[in-house]
Amino acid sequence: MLLITVRLPPDATLAQAMRHLGLPAEEVDTGYGLVPIDPDQGLYGLRVTEAAARRVDPTAGEGPYADPRIEPYGPPA
Repeated sequence: MLLITVRLPPDATLAQAMRHLGLPAEEVDTGYGLVPIDPDQGLYGLRVTEAAARRVDPTAGEGPYADPRIEPYGPPA
């Protein structure tokens, strides 16, 4: 999955974002959800498949961005 940022109406929901971007549920990480980055400006984060990220209208957002796994630093305690 890749991260994209999208511009949507303030207080958008995940379902609204998927409809607006034309993305089916199997191309969106619904567990991650729609993350408000700056909801007053209508800016949200969304995890999607690589194919979906390529199809999203560039005027609707930015990205894709890598989404590396975050793990603890150093040896296990």
